[in-house]
Amino acid sequence: MAGQEMMDDGGLRLLAVHAHPDDESSKGAATMASYLSQGARVMVASCTGGERGDVQNPALESDPHALRDMAGLRRQEMAKAASIIGIEHRWLGFVDSGLPEGDPLPPLPEGCFALQPLERAAAPLVRLVREFKPQVIISYDENGGYPHPDHIMAHRVAVEAFQAAGDPERYTDAGEPWQPSKLYYDLAFNPGRFRALHFALEEAGIKSPYSEWIASWLESDAEGHQPPRGRHPVTTQIDCGNFFEVREDALRAHASQVDPKGFFFAVSTDLQRKVWPWEDYSLIESRVQSELPEHDLFAGLR
Repeated sequence: MAGQEMMDDGGLRLLAVHAHPDDESSKGAATMASYLSQGARVMVASCTGGERGDVQNPALESDPHALRDMAGLRRQEMAKAASIIGIEHRWLGFVDSGLPEGDPLPPLPEGCFALQPLERAAAPLVRLVREFKPQVIISYDENGGYPHPDHIMAHRVAVEAFQAAGDPERYTDAGEPWQPSKLYYDLAFNPGRFRALHFALEEAGIKSPYSEWIASWLESDAEGHQPPRGRHPVTTQIDCGNFFEVREDALRAHASQVDPKGFFFAVSTDLQRKVWPWEDYSLIESRVQSELPEHDLFAGLR
């Protein structure tokens, strides 16, 4: 079946499906940079433009561009981040749903990404899969990585595209069928990683920004509850520590969304390489044989 043939490195293609610009930099950027260095092609699909995002960087709270044209600013930031990582990039064209707050939660804005019928929301991604022909697709788990409505919808469209792109009877106007071989969920919020970083910081006498997270997870463990993040096991770790600086530079490119003094940058890249030199994934579905645990998203395809 198309998409399942063995490939050399030059024919390997990876597609990462993300909800907003900046998600590609905080989730998997070092992995993508590593595969690009090996000759693979890497595409990021951004489902929305992030138009409803708030300024997260205190230094830019009064920035005229952010206040006047968040959508335009985020396109500029995305272009810069894509250039830093070296990825190909495609906007899927949907409107940011925003993160509803309050009790009760307000309704989502009419026409936003999270309110689209699934087939309408997935159609541009199915077309992209059939055009780009990735063997591997990465997206979020059912919780969206965290429960933002756009992240949950990004999960849904990624799974739909993985399952439908190879079926000639579905999305018949979206190009010739192509069946991806492997579907992964990104585990950027893997509790094991943050525990390791937390205790490494404490051992070094550095205040950890992860204390509340660790306490919450420990409490859940003591009560026998499954933590909200980490419901899928880590099956695949990509050794990409040499590209952590690329990840941080790409994150800084999203200046309106990332505080350069925030928790993303609390641990030096040298300490990260020493403690946790990997990015973590869970293999959800595979149409090729590979042994777990894996250390290559293309295991079984080379």
